[in-house]
Formats: sequence, C-alpha cells, structure tokens
Amino acid sequence: MAFENIELCPICDGKKFIPFLICTDHTTSKRDFQIVQCTHCNFKVTSPRPDQSEIGEYYKSDSYISHTGGSKKLIDRIYLQARKRALKKKRLLVEQFAPHQGKLLDYGCGTGDFLNESINAGWKGAGFEPSTEARTKATQLVKQEIYADLSQILDNQYNTITMWHVLEHVHQLNTTIQKLSAALTDNGTIFIAVPNPMSWDAEKYSSHWAAYDVPRHLWHFSKDNMKALLEKHNLQIKAILPMMLDSYYVSLLSEQYKSPGQSFFKRYFLGFINGLVSNWKAKRNINHSSLIYVAQK
Repeated sequence: MAFENIELCPICDGKKFIPFLICTDHTTSKRDFQIVQCTHCNFKVTSPRPDQSEIGEYYKSDSYISHTGGSKKLIDRIYLQARKRALKKKRLLVEQFAPHQGKLLDYGCGTGDFLNESINAGWKGAGFEPSTEARTKATQLVKQEIYADLSQILDNQYNTITMWHVLEHVHQLNTTIQKLSAALTDNGTIFIAVPNPMSWDAEKYSSHWAAYDVPRHLWHFSKDNMKALLEKHNLQIKAILPMMLDSYYVSLLSEQYKSPGQSFFKRYFLGFINGLVSNWKAKRNINHSSLIYVAQK
C-alpha cells in the first residue's frame, strides 16, 4: 500500500506540522490515521495517507453511501432520505446566487442526484465523478455522459460550479481549485460544502468525530483556511451558509464510533440532542458541523 506524507501546507506553504489527533477509519480498514496541523495557519491534514492510486480501496464499502447510493444500515437510510429531501433546497439556494437555468458543473456528482434535480429544473448540467460505480449510476439517472477526465469538461465555461462534500477528498487541492476557477465565467459562482472542524460537535467528539472520516477526508478546513485557499485562486467568499442537518447525522454517527456498545435508543437520543446543541451554539459564529462557501470571481 502506497502512502504519502504532506510536507508542504497547500494553504500557506508552511513546512512544519505538529500532531493533532489520531482517528480510526471506522468504514473500511479499521486502521488508525494521523491528522497533523500546520504551525503557521493551523490547517489540518490527514498525513500520512493513501496516495491517489490507492485511496480507492478505502471507498469499497456499502456504507460509503455517497458513492454507492444505498445502504442496509438504518443510520444511512435516514441520511439518504434527508439528502433526497434536501436536493430541492440546495438547488433553490444555488439559484439565489447564480443565474437560473445557466450552465452548471457538479464536480464530484456521486450518483447524480443533485445534477438530476438541476437538469429537471432547466439547468444545462454536466457532471464529473471519478468513481466508476457512482459514475455508472449517475449516467443511468441523468441519461447523459458523466465525465471521468477533467480535460473533457474544463475547456468549457460554467457560470455555476457545485462541490457538495467533495473538496476534502481531492488530492491535488490547489490544482483542482485553479482549474475550476479557470472554468468559471466572469462573475461565475462556486459552491463548496465541507465539514467544519471548528464546530461544537467536532470539539465534543474529538477523535471520534465522524466527519474527520480518515483517510478519505484528506483536508479539514476552518473558515480562515477556506478563505485563504480561495483567495489564492482569485475567488472571493460572498456568503457562508450552514448545513443544518449534517450536525444530527454526524453526531449520531460519532456516538456510534465513540460508544459502539451503546443502546439503540440512547445513541439516537444523544445524537439528536448533540446535533441540536451544535446548531444552537453555531448561531453565534457560523461554526456549524458543515458549511457551504459561496465564492465568486
């Protein structure tokens, strides 16, 4: 298995990292992985981690629902139902900031649900997805080709690009943002949703926080980190918006990781309560469990 160490911070070019947390991969390997923190900008990075040629092995699980689109576990079925109900809400959010029925690229479109919602609402949609299994399902759903090679789509210009919980998975962080920025039209808008390690639920659950999701989550962005990254590529944040449902799902899954012997009812009760508390505390500083960054050229 090929692993890579991160020796240069992609946010500030710092070269010194200190240990932050050791987290377990609860989804596939059950191995421990280290998260380190840049001493200059505090950016948190999973390192060492599987390189781009090996990371696919860590997605081979029925419970990794963003790629498979289904799971037998109750917690994942709940998530899928919540995600389906949130599709229209996401589209309407996009339409608050971007021209309706413009040209949209859903980068990391998974099984194609949001892309399908957008196309059905009149958008000219395109999708990029590296996972073969997810790409096949997305192609069947939207009835058009889903691209696996960026060169196939980045010659085009899009007035809207969406990345729903994708950027934390991307190995080539700066290269990806640079290419997507170049693919945006003037005044184009990009929507980037990522987990927030500065949230109350992240602090509460620490190494058991489900949204660290090592080693699949390679990067762990604070608001300051995201602002600095986007500004490097001539993108300015126009709004930061919460993903309210994520705190409940993440807290529930974190309870499962923290106390696997916990009773069903206690786990779901505590997951709900802690998700509620996290959202309530986040009102002060917009530090919800997951955040959507809306940025423009």
